[in-house]
Order: sequence, then structure tokens, then C-alpha cells
Amino acid sequence: NAFTLRYLSRELIGVVNVRLTLLYSTVVFLAREAFRRACLSGSTKRNWTKTINLLWLTWVGIPLGVFWSIFLGLIWLHLLEVPNPSVVPHYQAGVVAFGLSAIIELLGEPFWVLAQAHLFVRLKVIAESLSVVSKCILTVTLVVLYPQWGLYIFSLAQLLYVSVLLMCYIIYFVMFLGSPETTKKSFPVARMKALLPSFVEDETFVNWREARLTWSFFKQSFLKQILTEGERYVMTFLNVLNFGDQGVYDIVNNLGSLVARFIFLPIEESFYVFFAKVLERGKNVKDQKQDDVAMAANVLELLLKLVLLIGLTITVFGYAYSQLALDIYGGSMLSSGTGPDLLRCYSLYVLFLAINGVTECFTFALMCKEEVDRYNFVMLALSFTFLCISYFLTHWYSSIGFILANCFNMAIRIAHSVHYIYDYFKESTYRPLTGLLPSPFLVLVYIISGVITGFSEVVFCCDKGWMARLVHISVGAVCFAAAIITMFRTETKLIHFVRSQFFSRYMKKGT
Repeated sequence: NAFTLRYLSRELIGVVNVRLTLLYSTVVFLAREAFRRACLSGSTKRNWTKTINLLWLTWVGIPLGVFWSIFLGLIWLHLLEVPNPSVVPHYQAGVVAFGLSAIIELLGEPFWVLAQAHLFVRLKVIAESLSVVSKCILTVTLVVLYPQWGLYIFSLAQLLYVSVLLMCYIIYFVMFLGSPETTKKSFPVARMKALLPSFVEDETFVNWREARLTWSFFKQSFLKQILTEGERYVMTFLNVLNFGDQGVYDIVNNLGSLVARFIFLPIEESFYVFFAKVLERGKNVKDQKQDDVAMAANVLELLLKLVLLIGLTITVFGYAYSQLALDIYGGSMLSSGTGPDLLRCYSLYVLFLAINGVTECFTFALMCKEEVDRYNFVMLALSFTFLCISYFLTHWYSSIGFILANCFNMAIRIAHSVHYIYDYFKESTYRPLTGLLPSPFLVLVYIISGVITGFSEVVFCCDKGWMARLVHISVGAVCFAAAIITMFRTETKLIHFVRSQFFSRYMKKGT
């Protein structure tokens, strides 16, 4: 975005990053989220033929992907405000391309679920990295050479992204399923043909328990999508911001959410699988294996502590360095106006995101079907409340109101998950929620760092030249080092957990 802003209009960026990306993410989320959660619940020792059949229902048997793509595409084309063709050309082609890209990505669901269930972490990282790099290279090339193409640029880049992603999974499984490693690991699928839907004689086509659980998750996923992308729905359907303001908001939003996407989301996805495998869904703590309960409680406590400290660090240092970051990233267009205040508020929102990701991944991994259904009603009320609050706060505080509404939304969701975790462990001796209580001395260091860096911003940033900026950066580096040193001294159990769970894993892979 920082590069393309120098070649394209803010309005074009707003249409791509808000309007069209919302179409793509909505189709993909509604068509696959429920299937993913249902198929990853429980042990890997299951009838994978039925699970794969259920996954193919995502777009073949009951063509959810195709249905949502066509249905939402028509809404995007005929019911929503159409951008001015002289400012944002080729809007109709963009809608078609982004809807088609969602269907292409859904073709890889059986591969993704198998890889995630069997912890093929490296495959996911490589596939997504190659896809993103390919998309970025094509976007930059077309923006420089053919800026007049407008939405054609981003349409082609999006189609390349999903095509590369799908091909990475296909190529990997073609090579893996034909290798001796398949037998060595007792992999449940022996050939590529087994990844296609098939009938099993004298058995049902799908596992109906998984299918019912999928329906429960589907209702929940619809509401969660509204909560996750609520501000974009408000912008798209209620026109509270013009396309240019939407573009600026989305750029700041994307910059602020980098940590959530690259750190918190992988943690949430990986440990959702961990908790779903270690503890059995629907059983209370007394009916679980106590060794598994102890391990899950310990991991949950340390995960909460880890994401809490990451979130606090971003909140404290993000306040004093938001304006400098935006000035370097996008120039005066972002660092002036509401841009810095947006990023400061987002730094606080990251803390809510961090805690909510871990608490919800545990909660959703343990909820039975009835609890999921009950939670759907909570989400329904919360969705309506969130949309109303977003609408009014946006009228009062402009785009900052979206972030404030998101903070409120996350706080309610955290409260629900914390209540569930407390009730789950109250009949045991384990108290994983103590992970939300950092060391008092570390909190003091954070407060002092926030005061010092805030004063430094007033004195040295950001219109006093590069030397003053370097002094401001140096002050932040010293305060950050002090916080890290204090963390190593006061949170020794957490440091050991991070070393054993993350660094040692990658060291073993490298040897």
C-alpha cells in the first residue's frame, strides 16, 4: 500500500482493500470456516473418507462457495454504490475476479485440513509466503507499467495469489503421497484419488456428527464474520465514509494488524488444534484424563501470558511511535490528520485481539454442540449491538469510532471466554487465567517506558528533522530493552516455554 499510494488514488485503494476484499473474505469465510472447525475437532484417527466428503460439500455437493460468490456478487454489483468509473475503472470486472478467486481457493480445502491436522506447519508457511510474494510482485509491476488499468491490476494479482496457493498444496501432496514417508507416518491418505469425494459401501457418505457440528459452527461463523469485519460492512452498506477515507482507514488498519496476522493468528490456529486433540469436546474437567488437563492448563496459562505481554508492548510503544511509523510508511498523507490517532487506538485494540484469540481458541475447542448453539445467540445480540455502536461512534468520532467499537466488541467476547474457562477449571486445582496477571514490576517498567517515550515524541517527533527522529527512536530502543530484560528476569517460566515450544522446534528442523 505504501508503494501503490504513490501511483494510484486513495479511492481505488479504498475500493480494493475494503469493498472487493470484503466480498472475497465473506465468501471464503462463510463457505469454509464451519467445515474447518468441525473437521479439525477431535483426533486424527477418524474416517478421513467421510471427512473429505464433507469438505467437498464446501463447493461441490452443496455449492456453498459458488452460491455465496454469485449471491454476494450480485449484491456488490447492483445494490451497493458503484464507484465513479473515471476514478475507479473496471469495477464490474473486479467483482467477478474476486468472487472467482474465492472459489479457486476453496478447491484446496481437503489439502489444507489434512496438512493442519497433521501439523504440516512448514507447508502452510511456504505456500502462503510464495502466494503473497507472487501477488506483490505482479501488483507492483502492473502499477508501475500500467497504472491506468485500475482494478484489472488487483484482479489479476488476486487470481495469481489463490492459484499459487492452490498449486503449492497440490504439488506438495502429489510428491508426498508417492513417497515412503507416507507409509512411515501412517498417513490416512495413500493416493491423490483418495482426496476426491467417494462412496463407502454400506456406510453413510459423511460423518453425520461432523455434519451437525458443521451446521452449528456455520451459524456461529456467520455472526463471527460480522463481528470480525463489522467496520467494513458498515462502511460498505451504510456509506459512513467515502472511498478515499475508507482507503486511508484500511491502510492504517492493515499496518496495525500486522502483528495479529503474523503472530496471533498462527498461534490461535495451531493451539486450537492442540486443545481439540488433548481434551475431548463436551466433557467436563473431571471426566478428562488428568495428565491432559494439567498439560492443557499449563499451556493455556503460558499462552495467555505470552500474548498479553506482546499486546502490552505494542500498546505502550505504539502510542509514542504511531506518527513516526506512518510518516515513514506513507508520508504526510498518513501522518497528518486522523492517521496517527487511528494507529494509537489500534495499538490498544491489538491488546484485546491478543487475549481474545487465545481465550476463544480454547473455548471453541472444548464447546459441545449445545454450547456452540447457545453461544450463537450471544453472538447474534453482540453483532447487532456492535453494528449499532459502530454506526453511532463513527458519526461522533469518524473512522476512530470503528476501532473503539471493535475494542468494545472484543472486550465482551473476552469476558464470555474468560467466564467459560473459569467455569471449566473451577472444579480442578488449575487456574490458567492467572496468565492474565503480569509481574507488578514489569507493569511498572511499562508505565515508565510509556511516559518517557510519550515525552520523547513531544520533544523530538516528527517535524524536527531526521536527527531528532533518530534520538526518538533511540529513546524507544532503550525503553524496549529495559522491558525485555525485566521480562526475562520476572517471567522465567514463560521464557522457558517460548524456548521449548518455538525456538527448539525450528532448531530441530534446521539440523
